[in-house]
Amino acid sequence: MAGHRIGRPSGDFTFVAEPQRIDIRVYYEDTDFSGVVYHASYLRFLERGRTEFLRARGIEHRGIFAEGGAGGFHFVVRAMTIEFLRPARMDDMISVVTNLSAVRGASIEMGQQIRRGDEVLLTAEVKIAVVAEGKARRIPEEVLAKFKVVRGAHVP
Repeated sequence: MAGHRIGRPSGDFTFVAEPQRIDIRVYYEDTDFSGVVYHASYLRFLERGRTEFLRARGIEHRGIFAEGGAGGFHFVVRAMTIEFLRPARMDDMISVVTNLSAVRGASIEMGQQIRRGDEVLLTAEVKIAVVAEGKARRIPEEVLAKFKVVRGAHVP
C-alpha cells in the first residue's frame, strides 16, 4: 500500500494518500478459546487505524465531539468489506496500515490491511459517511483541506 495520488486535481491541489501504520500487540482478551484473534477484535484494530490516520492529519475525534461535531457533523461507517486471509494469534505483533482510497462529496473511502511483518492477514475496504442530523452532508472544507496537497506541500 504505497502512497499515491487519488481523485482528480481540483484547482491547485490534489488529494494525496500517505499510508498510516500503527503497531498493536495481540492480547488474550483479543482471542477466542484457541488463542486465535476473534473476528470482531479485528474491527477494533481497524477502527484504531482509521482514528490514527485522521489524527495524523489533525482531525481528532475529541475535538469533533467537544464541539458537538465540528460544524455539526460526525463520521459514520457506512459500508465495510473484509477479507480474512490468515489468523493472528495471541502475543503476535501486528500492524494496521490505513490508506486513503477516495474522497467524495460526503464520504471518505479507505483501504486497510492488517499485517504480521510482510504477511497480509486481512484486507478491508471502508466507506465512511459524513453525517449531520441523521443525513449525509458534504465534507466540511476545514476537514477536506487536511487531505489536500498544494504543489507538493501539505496544506496547514
